[in-house]
Amino acid sequence: MRHAPDAVMMFAAGFGTRMQHLTKDQPKPMIPVAGKPLIDHALDLARGVAPRRIVVNLHYKPDALLGHLAGRDVQTIVEQPDILETGGGLRNALPLLGDGPVFTMNTDAIWAGPNPLSLLAGAWDPDRMDALLMGVPVAQAVGHGGDGDFTMGTDGALKRGPGVVYGGVQIIKTDLLETISERAFSLNLLWDVMLDRGRMYGLSYPGRWCDVGHPGGITLAEDMLDAADV
Repeated sequence: MRHAPDAVMMFAAGFGTRMQHLTKDQPKPMIPVAGKPLIDHALDLARGVAPRRIVVNLHYKPDALLGHLAGRDVQTIVEQPDILETGGGLRNALPLLGDGPVFTMNTDAIWAGPNPLSLLAGAWDPDRMDALLMGVPVAQAVGHGGDGDFTMGTDGALKRGPGVVYGGVQIIKTDLLETISERAFSLNLLWDVMLDRGRMYGLSYPGRWCDVGHPGGITLAEDMLDAADV
């Protein structure tokens, strides 16, 4: 493990519109899966790499998450008045995260297999990499209908195209964020810079993964976890 990050950024600000009625009165990370909120599944993974700090960004109906996370050694940052998207949200949180590379996590996925953050930490090579993304082979992405987000070379180098699904977990350097002029922007803009530099890599996840971004994903994720326990 080479200089693994000691900070985790968890994205929990989104509106969760694909969840329909389930997010009418609560933010998506509070939706329960297998008996506990999605945010707690993500926190379990984050705790597994023993970070010195965990930062969670909030925007939509933040009070529920503020109450849930109170007293749990998690720092929160509420984006107001506007949501900043993933790139803007990460840059906004840098005063809490510090200057070095960080883990970032989406909070709407369930993993069945080894801790993806631990796997990334073991493969992280800052001399070669600006970012290291966890890719899920399409056949192991439960309930995902696409053909993948990236093509991964034999050395792990990424290009846009079919092949692996981005699982929502990565290690990423943050210094290039200052080169982006927009206030609210997707991390895709930062990735484009890193792809052009030939310094964006991926790791193939050996287990299964489920996107819980839509109501049907809840049952799919619970069935996946039940199968993993057999």
